[in-house]
Amino acid sequence: MTRVAAIDCGTNSIRLLVADVAVPDSASGAGATDELVELDRRMTIVRLGQGVDRTGRLAPEALERTFAACREYAEIIKEHGAERLRFVATSASRDAENRDEFVRGVLDILGVEPEVITGDQEAEFSFTGATRELAGHEHLERPFLVVDIGGGSTEFVVGEEHVRAARSVDVGCVRMTERHLVAGGAVTDPPTEEQIAAMRADIEAALDLAEQSVPLRQARTLVGLAGSVTTVSAIAQELPEYDSARIHHSRISRDKVREITEWLLHSTHAERAAVPSMHPGRVDVIAAGSLVLLSIMERTGAEEVVVSEHDILDGIAWSLV
Repeated sequence: MTRVAAIDCGTNSIRLLVADVAVPDSASGAGATDELVELDRRMTIVRLGQGVDRTGRLAPEALERTFAACREYAEIIKEHGAERLRFVATSASRDAENRDEFVRGVLDILGVEPEVITGDQEAEFSFTGATRELAGHEHLERPFLVVDIGGGSTEFVVGEEHVRAARSVDVGCVRMTERHLVAGGAVTDPPTEEQIAAMRADIEAALDLAEQSVPLRQARTLVGLAGSVTTVSAIAQELPEYDSARIHHSRISRDKVREITEWLLHSTHAERAAVPSMHPGRVDVIAAGSLVLLSIMERTGAEEVVVSEHDILDGIAWSLV
């Protein structure tokens, strides 16, 4: 077993996974399987992408929130004695003019340079993390469509054991909220029908773009990743608190996703904040994220989504061995 640490820094959150990972060699015998034993998994909302869509730059306060989380993660990695560390940065830091400032700060704190990966690389990691453990689930039809709904972008990946096609498009819960649901410097509470219609049109245009290179409708099983999807699952199950074990591999019907999305789009900040499984950092962006999920299900005809807690972090961890 190799002890590794993986960090995924996205537009809305920064996440850490420390795990023991083993890939059997050819001498291990026919029954040997890959194994990932999770030691620590955590997430901090830092909103690194705050204002990037509008200004093209990472805000100073967003950088400081991110660096504070990195300092905390550095202590955890040291305590666990991880042998290898990989830090992957995604949409917000790809788009920012001042991303060198971000890179220098992470290097100073963690001793590794963040890899500002492409959307296609992000999709590869997400697919591996989400599907590697589904290999033994013969009742799930192939090919898979893995969708990772992030803060700034959404990744679409179709494949069986390996990726067949992938595409990243600039539609995510933070970007859609800032672009369509903000007026006068604050999130509209609740959104107007005109705002919702504009957001729907933007999402549909992004799906058109994704479908140019990824055969979305050929997939037989939809696998949904990241906080928007897992939060919808928690709401659907009426969980008294966020419960990763009950969310992982749960299945949510399209009708249920539509019902939740309609409620989120027409609820107030206080009503959303009162949901016991809702992370405070998702209250303002969950409606947009849920609409992205619903739009994908309607476009592909998926009757349900299989929710996975294992995603790009697990893919990064696997890449270290």
